[in-house]
Amino acid sequence: MLGFVSLMMDVSSEIVHSLLPVFLTTTIGVSVAFVGLIDGVAESTASIVKIFSGYLSDRIRRRKPFILLGYGLAAVSKPFFPLAHGVPLVLGARFADRIGKGLRGAPRDAFIADVTPLDIRGRAYGLRQSLDTTGAFLGPLLAIALMLLFAGDMRAVFWVATIPAGLAVLLITLGVKDRAREINATDARPPIRIVDIGGLGRRYWRVAILGVMFSLARFSEAFLILKVSREGLPMVLVPLVLVVMNIVYALGAYPAGILSDSRGPARLLLSGLGMLITADLVLAFSSSIAGSFVGIALWGMHMALTQGLFAKLVAENAPGSLRGSAFGLFNLLTGLALLVASVVAGLAWDYISPAATFLIGAGCATAAGVMTLRWNQS
Repeated sequence: MLGFVSLMMDVSSEIVHSLLPVFLTTTIGVSVAFVGLIDGVAESTASIVKIFSGYLSDRIRRRKPFILLGYGLAAVSKPFFPLAHGVPLVLGARFADRIGKGLRGAPRDAFIADVTPLDIRGRAYGLRQSLDTTGAFLGPLLAIALMLLFAGDMRAVFWVATIPAGLAVLLITLGVKDRAREINATDARPPIRIVDIGGLGRRYWRVAILGVMFSLARFSEAFLILKVSREGLPMVLVPLVLVVMNIVYALGAYPAGILSDSRGPARLLLSGLGMLITADLVLAFSSSIAGSFVGIALWGMHMALTQGLFAKLVAENAPGSLRGSAFGLFNLLTGLALLVASVVAGLAWDYISPAATFLIGAGCATAAGVMTLRWNQS
């Protein structure tokens, strides 16, 4: 059920996000660097909230209240996008949406680990990621249809996005039952304190540092949208960027989850980085719409190979009593890294060239690959 709830919310969010970079640069009139800053700060806000929601879901031994509150806040934020006529309201709506994501993210991932047997956990995360991503390409497809229906009126399209968001809240309210976890003497104390961070263990911290390196190599998908728009793709078709990326992502996430249950993680991580480096190089040097979409498809394959795998690695390398907190801390660190990556990408786009944005990404991905190889050999 959680997968279908995520699908509905992703449909809503991606209707908005597939048009928002163009809406900000053309209708509101902000710079590309500012778009990168908005996306980076919004995602980092979500990551900061995740550590608290993960901690609290461990503390009260309930996941659903945070999942429901997170989806509810994201749904409430959606009407503010069509109402916005300046940066402040867009910022407020974007932050509210991402705070909602932060509230539900770590408890949802911990909930999946709570109810899934260890030997199929990779498949479970792969299936959840696949359903998430199905919504992420259905949303942009719907955005294209609505742009045609409303003759390019982005505000009207944003209003329609409020409908699936409301349905997601209804589904989580009626269809998801929390699972009480047994209390024992070990996990009766508060699940994470400053002195407990070291208790997460060396293996967890290795996963967290790798996640940070991967996030530095992967800036906001807003730059993919701006790339094809710059190459001349008509505004009504701009959501095709997320359609193509997320179709590849959705098709690859579940098979990658199956592979992660039977193979070591290093091979999949390196394969994902290879896809990301190739995508960056194609996007840096391509001057056509078709070439840009090749890079976008490769970007989606990188996501399929790595994102569900990182969730599995966090679940397997964190103590069970600290699992929600571990997901929260992981998302905090990777979110801050994504903020840095998105700000640097925006500055490079505005002050050097769009190609420089993607070449910097390729360089960071190469550094992450070297680190993965070294740790796999140690």
